[in-house]
Amino acid sequence: MADPRARSAFPLLLILMMAVAAVIGGVVARMLPIGSDDAPGPRVLAGPSDDSLAPLVRKTAPAVVTISTLLPSPAAQNPLLQDPFFRRYFGVPDAALQPAMAAGSGVIVDGQRGFVITNFHVVRNATAVEVTLKDGRKYPAEPLGVAPDLDLAVLRIGAGNLPTLPLGDSGKLEVGDYVVAIGNPFGLGQTVTSGIVSATNRPLGQGDSRRFIQTDAPINPGNSGGALLNLHGELVGINSALFSPSMSESSAGNVGIGFAIPSNVVKQVLAEAEKAKLQ
Repeated sequence: MADPRARSAFPLLLILMMAVAAVIGGVVARMLPIGSDDAPGPRVLAGPSDDSLAPLVRKTAPAVVTISTLLPSPAAQNPLLQDPFFRRYFGVPDAALQPAMAAGSGVIVDGQRGFVITNFHVVRNATAVEVTLKDGRKYPAEPLGVAPDLDLAVLRIGAGNLPTLPLGDSGKLEVGDYVVAIGNPFGLGQTVTSGIVSATNRPLGQGDSRRFIQTDAPINPGNSGGALLNLHGELVGINSALFSPSMSESSAGNVGIGFAIPSNVVKQVLAEAEKAKLQ
């Protein structure tokens, strides 16, 4: 026969065990992560310190220059319009015969010898070329070598000990890499934009043998000849062209499709210009 005292002690033991389990459960619950406090955050990509491009820009921007050119007026090249009678007859003002000013961008690639790279179309037909540094110094420039088919020109200015952008390996670029563009859009002055590499080895049209870096870093007229940089501060491209639905060059603007000449092509043109100068 069961002991009555054992039967009366059983409910007390059960209540005690339930109380201990509740206490242990509460302690364990406090030790577990609650809500989003320990939830994984966004993945941090490699880049400049302090999550800002400012250190990169401070280091590289002094090597990006403004290219100013003096171009002959199209009207001045027309023999008929050189006659005042014909100008009055066609309603062409005398001011139309004045040379035109244009502006683009360039990059110092050899600060010791004053070598500047830009697009050929920036200096094409120019009667005078002037390079303005970020600190405001101005120097006349002379062509050291040109590659019209590649839309590149190497200029030389009479200055040394200038800031220089190192040439990176554009062959290592991958779609999705971050890039920074620095140039002089619309003649506003030095401007910095950023984006990613949208495509590599991109021709501009059917039958085009050239291959460009496509980027969505905003570039506009005036950015031509400016720098496309990787996050190591290396020059990986020379901004050269943009796609715009507008048929007018004056009204063309950024729609997120720009093209840069790879730095490995720039290296070849620079080496050929130096070789030609020595001969």
